[in-house]
Amino acid sequence: MTAELARLDLVSIASLIRRGKASSAEVVRASLDRIEAWQPHINAFIAVEADAALDEARRCDEETARGICRGPLHGVPLAFKDAFYRRGKICSAGSAILRDRVAGDTATVIDRLERAGMICLGRLGMSEFAADPTGHNAHYGACGNPWNPAYIPGASSSGSGAALGARLVYGSLGSDTGGSIRLPAAACGVVGLMPTHGRVSRHGVIPRAWSLDRPGPMARTARDCAELLGIIAGHDPRDSLTSAEPVPDYRRGLGAGIKGLRIGIPEALGPDVTPEVCNELDRSQAILRSLGAELRPIRVPDALGLFRLNDIILKAEAAAIHGKWLRQRPLDYADYFRVRIEAGLLIPATQYIEALALRGRMLERFLDESLGEVDLLHYPAIPRALPTLAEATLVADDPETLARAASLSTYTRLFNYLGVPAISVPCGFDANGLPVGFQLVARPFGEALLLRAAHAYQQVTDWHLRMPPAPAPETSTIHQGA
Repeated sequence: MTAELARLDLVSIASLIRRGKASSAEVVRASLDRIEAWQPHINAFIAVEADAALDEARRCDEETARGICRGPLHGVPLAFKDAFYRRGKICSAGSAILRDRVAGDTATVIDRLERAGMICLGRLGMSEFAADPTGHNAHYGACGNPWNPAYIPGASSSGSGAALGARLVYGSLGSDTGGSIRLPAAACGVVGLMPTHGRVSRHGVIPRAWSLDRPGPMARTARDCAELLGIIAGHDPRDSLTSAEPVPDYRRGLGAGIKGLRIGIPEALGPDVTPEVCNELDRSQAILRSLGAELRPIRVPDALGLFRLNDIILKAEAAAIHGKWLRQRPLDYADYFRVRIEAGLLIPATQYIEALALRGRMLERFLDESLGEVDLLHYPAIPRALPTLAEATLVADDPETLARAASLSTYTRLFNYLGVPAISVPCGFDANGLPVGFQLVARPFGEALLLRAAHAYQQVTDWHLRMPPAPAPETSTIHQGA
């Protein structure tokens, strides 16, 4: 029964629980059994809250028996990147500095999910203060890819991607500053949606860089992400930058198909996109075309140029966020992370302000030149085959290793800078048996269109249905601190 439950997606399992066809307690127990089997191999969790989750599941089942339903996620087990506050719970952001810090508040997105009936299984691993794309963590051990734990799972929401890929949870949240939702989604074979800047509240989310951060859903399918986004999106008075734009019913239009939809294909990609990845991208484009989409070649922005503008803002804001701790507790940071943060102290205020001031102009150009005659943009997620954790080890005094790690986000960071929404969708596997994903990008507040296109693609492909092989019980591949 555990294996059967693990194969179901969030929307399906929620329906079974609501209709009394499966109890929340047995679904939570099935997840906990898988966590017990997988955790020694992929190290996806920082902390598992088994007893509390089972107690809450029993309460949900008692309510179900009385005809009470808390909401669309009644009794469904989820888990979250350890950057989201939950009142009375530790929230470490993957750091030593906050290892014992108990949150005095609950993040808006978590509060909304709790009101919808979800059950939290625990805190998922992440890069220290959400600061690298590989999955390493010097304080809690590296997170491994569920398809092969020797390889990176993408980051900084590494635990979210790995837990979803291994079918330990039915949904999660990540936060994306330069690709931290879309990279682990692509690397682990799941769906990750970075919403428009201001679509989802950042209140109660430990920041990486205030003006770039965007919380968003991660799940096994586009339909699941639509369910989660509909719950967490919307204005929040505790985050002054959230938009008052009405929140649509994201699931309602999923079945409309993509016939006649215009999808832009870059006229040229950089030489860093390998032929192997290009082949998978080409296959996904052919499928979209077969569904009735019209594919058009378009000019795309200078990814490296926008990457650099994003990097200026990220480093400057991170240095401001960590300034006090850098002075008082510098040795509590991993060396490679401290070096990256300290680099922000050297960025002139004029350069930071200029990078911020250019965003509006760059967005206008992108909407005119790249999305002016199309509805969506089709783009790579990760440009090359995933490296192993050993190959991607970050070394503080080696700029080359830091640059190689940063290059994983070449095709994601530009959309953080521009503030537009983007979704990563699994579309195949590389020669090492590891997932490959593509991105779809839309105009601001175009999440419904992204989800519709991704859903249409998933209706005729099975990449999202494939599960990694169960780990051998006699081996353990936990990667301890760097």
